[in-house]
Amino acid sequence: MESCKISKTLMKRLPLYLEYLQKIPGEDCNISAAAIARALGFGEVQVRKDLAKISAEGRCRTGRSRDQLIRDIGQCLASTCDTASIIVGEGALEENLLDSMGVNVLACFDINPTRKRMQSGKPVYSIRRLESFCRCYDVRIGIIAVPREKAQAVCDGLIACGIQSIWNLSPGCLRVPQGIRLHSVDLETA
Repeated sequence: MESCKISKTLMKRLPLYLEYLQKIPGEDCNISAAAIARALGFGEVQVRKDLAKISAEGRCRTGRSRDQLIRDIGQCLASTCDTASIIVGEGALEENLLDSMGVNVLACFDINPTRKRMQSGKPVYSIRRLESFCRCYDVRIGIIAVPREKAQAVCDGLIACGIQSIWNLSPGCLRVPQGIRLHSVDLETA
């Protein structure tokens, strides 16, 4: 999937679908839109439409592969898994979420890093190295996982580093110039 053109409301539901699917035990089991709708309290038609926008069609009475849905949601949220991305903020929740989706995170950056490596083994650097790293590795996606009051400054810094797409996991709204892609997912209210 090269890119995923979806509505903002669907973008807010995708992390909920992802979290639910990851809790289902079993290897490559199937799940129906009806089961997801019941578990999350959504309308069955809405879930079926959402899944049709991001994944290949399911089979009547058997549903879709849970593992494939997890991959499809990850690709849609990250726009493309082959594009180099970085995280600003040391949140373990965000790291686990991104790892489970297969997002190609090269490194994490923080004002005061408390560790040298993320759980996945990727390096954690001081924010002072952000610009040189982004330019050296041609990073195109920046993932913001910082408190609300710091998110706009981080966003501006990422844009100054040449980042073209921003995935905002921080609460609140961000302002970006025209030509910069922004996807915001408020994990507190999603």
